[in-house]
Amino acid sequence: MPTKRIARRVTLASRPVGLPSVNNFKIESFSVNSPQAEEVLVKVTHFSLDPYMRGRMDDAASYAAPVKLGEVMEAGAVGRVEESESEGIEVGDWVYGRMGWTESAVIDGSLIQKIPASMSPKSLSLGALGMPGFTGWWGLSHHGRPKAGETLVVGAVTGPVGSMVVQLAKRLGLKTIGIAGSEKKCTLAIDKFGVDHCLNHREFNSARELQSALKGVAPDGIDIYFENVGGKVFEAVAPQMNEFGRVVVCGMVSWYNEGAMGTEAQTESISVANLWRNILVKKLSVNGFIISDHWSHYPKFVSNMQPLITSGEIQYIEDMVAGIENAPNAFIGLLQGRNFGKLIVEV
Repeated sequence: MPTKRIARRVTLASRPVGLPSVNNFKIESFSVNSPQAEEVLVKVTHFSLDPYMRGRMDDAASYAAPVKLGEVMEAGAVGRVEESESEGIEVGDWVYGRMGWTESAVIDGSLIQKIPASMSPKSLSLGALGMPGFTGWWGLSHHGRPKAGETLVVGAVTGPVGSMVVQLAKRLGLKTIGIAGSEKKCTLAIDKFGVDHCLNHREFNSARELQSALKGVAPDGIDIYFENVGGKVFEAVAPQMNEFGRVVVCGMVSWYNEGAMGTEAQTESISVANLWRNILVKKLSVNGFIISDHWSHYPKFVSNMQPLITSGEIQYIEDMVAGIENAPNAFIGLLQGRNFGKLIVEV
């Protein structure tokens, strides 16, 4: 009789109100089944923690279904194939897939992709060469339409999306302004990612104060705003957009803890009418996007960016958390801005 295999996973125990707590999660042991036809068994080595997961915890309509109570928390994960019943996938292959917060997963072979043998470390497929890096690359190039000499602002600048955006913008000759949540992060943004200016939003008590500081470092206005924060940062940036400016919207982490995103998040100073008038009068382009709609372009992204990351021309930071049992606290910290770089759980 084969040995029974046991692994651990993190499931959604209850839906949070506001900021999640560890009580919203449950760490449980489960029996690992053998793969059936077209399936593979993967031993997960790393999984990603990302702000969008907060939205999945709410029972609200969105671009993807919420995690059901008792289900494994959703996440992109990396691992090594231990058993395979799927043609073209061999034992020992390294793969990426939506396997969740778990130590082992049985998944349909059509839902995973092999990680190139040349990718090292393999965790890059969760960050700089994965969904976050791809988000920054696609959003800036396709919706930002950057031109040399323009001014770009990006929030959460030391995160995996923001850091990719500013480094690509610098390579294209733009002036870059980052916004972060601490002086340490601002120093990192300047020293490691080459940002021209960085503002610590926690130093400012209001959007108006932050707006005044932005005017000091961007006296000629802002041409591109890469939006992944919302809240006070958005309110400070919006009035300073130049004519024909582009707002690239991929997230709004400061509002995720307002609860179900179907409710109206309150802002300090910008009414919908004023915002709409600003878009009209300044002829702004505002584009929201979900990167999962654009996976057909992912191979081009990897072929373009892997050499730059391997050579060190594009820098990245991985914030590693050891042990699946520490995932809930790490995720809560992510929503409070406590991470430095791409947050990854090393199983």
